[in-house]
Amino acid sequence: MSEEFYRIKRLPPYVIAEVNAMRAAARAGGEDIIDLGMGNPDLPPPPHVIDKLCEVARKPDAHGYSASKGIPGLRRAQANYYGRRFGVDIDPETEVVVTMGSKEGLASLATAITAPGDVVLAPNPSYPIHTFGFIIAGATIRAVPTTPDDAYFESLERAMNFTVPRPSILVVNYPSNPTAEAVDLAFYERLVAWAKENKVWILSDLAYSELYFDGKPTPSILQVKGAKDVAIEFTSLSKTYSMAGWRIGFAVGNKQLIAAMTRVKSYLDYGAFTPIQAAACAALNGPQDIVERNRQLYHKRRDVMVESFARAGWDIPSPPASMFAWAPLPPALAHLGSLEFSKQLLTHAKVAVAPGVGYGENGEGYVRIAMVENEQRLRQAARNVKRYLQSMGVNTPGQAAG
Repeated sequence: MSEEFYRIKRLPPYVIAEVNAMRAAARAGGEDIIDLGMGNPDLPPPPHVIDKLCEVARKPDAHGYSASKGIPGLRRAQANYYGRRFGVDIDPETEVVVTMGSKEGLASLATAITAPGDVVLAPNPSYPIHTFGFIIAGATIRAVPTTPDDAYFESLERAMNFTVPRPSILVVNYPSNPTAEAVDLAFYERLVAWAKENKVWILSDLAYSELYFDGKPTPSILQVKGAKDVAIEFTSLSKTYSMAGWRIGFAVGNKQLIAAMTRVKSYLDYGAFTPIQAAACAALNGPQDIVERNRQLYHKRRDVMVESFARAGWDIPSPPASMFAWAPLPPALAHLGSLEFSKQLLTHAKVAVAPGVGYGENGEGYVRIAMVENEQRLRQAARNVKRYLQSMGVNTPGQAAG
């Protein structure tokens, strides 16, 4: 009985959990930790959404089992969002399913369409569910880069030519978690053409669709003509409306994939709590000024963080989208590796970040910084980081070289 279970054996230790445990212990000890580790929005949802939740929760008939596929009004609201935002026609009956956040959606789809031994192409570094949802379902992962350039497509071609069995699924995630890279519609056009030619399903994770900066809206893969033949896309209310704990997301697109996922979900769950689904309708159908307000707020946080950390002696590339910065370790401390650097930053600067290696081996040398604290706290984090860097003998701006 001491043998480990088959699927558990296929899961490596969750590296990020090490830093999370240290952060929790420090906070329990009364330390003031500036937490830039987890992408957990610190803003509240819109008031009218909370009002709708309370209103529907008071109805005596709102507490039974809900619809696994999502209530019809919510599927219509999501279809309308795609029409409004991307100019894409979506059939709410056959091309939308409501998920309990995009994580559950990806895991359910992996369960629905993966046979043991299937090869799935997934980015490295990547958000863990993009690989482990398929590993749990019995697939093998072949890594592709996150960089949306010619090297990316060369990597796809190599994978098709030299992998047995040939890959059947490709996961893409732009704006990327963790790297914050973004793509244009031309990238998706090329990708859809490649997928059709190679008979590969595309799973696009668009969780950060509304957190874009510098006036460059993120496109949807479904804007490409014929994309629905090969693609399904996941979105979420978590970041757009600061509703992360509500666990409401969507899968939209290819009817065959939606049907397979809906069928598996019908065995696994009864859908999200009806009042939450009704409140999600209010978010999508109601005033959208909160979306622009959140975008501006993250934009300002990004600029404050990049500027103040640069003054502290740590140059971080400015992310074009998402709520994250993908930061190379300061060159003088690169030898520590991302996990040890993250631990030291927590211990000595009281700043929590996520070690890049937790997102795959290609994340080594980086940390992910979440912009989930206000501007004042970001500046405080930069001051703490500067003191830590100086204690490590790193020359920082305004400090004479010894």
